[in-house]
Amino acid sequence: MILETERLKIVECTEESAQLAFAQRYDNGPFLTDYLVELKKDATIAGWGSWLIVRKSDNLVIGDIGFKGKPNLNKVVEIGYGFLKSYWHKGYATEAANALIKWSFATDKVNKIMAEVLKENLASIHVLEKIGMKRLTEVNEMYYYQIKKA
Repeated sequence: MILETERLKIVECTEESAQLAFAQRYDNGPFLTDYLVELKKDATIAGWGSWLIVRKSDNLVIGDIGFKGKPNLNKVVEIGYGFLKSYWHKGYATEAANALIKWSFATDKVNKIMAEVLKENLASIHVLEKIGMKRLTEVNEMYYYQIKKA
């Protein structure tokens, strides 16, 4: 599955699509490879893990986004994202997160999306607030956010 925005393709991570990231030596932590291992064990998590963020202009993988598992019984998922540092502060996170949120709410499997962020991560806090998430609480060094389906 591929979601498209003005500048990006958000590509569901599969063994095939991950080859693009591996060929480009994309390395933004273990999330993609960990997800692929879990996907082999349980195909029902497809779509509820990692997605590649690919810039349309040059087909370059610039980040990844996704959910930390399938929706729970209350139709809640947690979103997370990360970008290579050279692509920070360009609006890509907002663009990708909006697309993934729209997709997840359209599935009828999600009524609420949560996120956690370090208090010191001002850029991610800005993204969460820009996409309409509201701060719920704070615990130690973390803020917790949510957005509900309209």
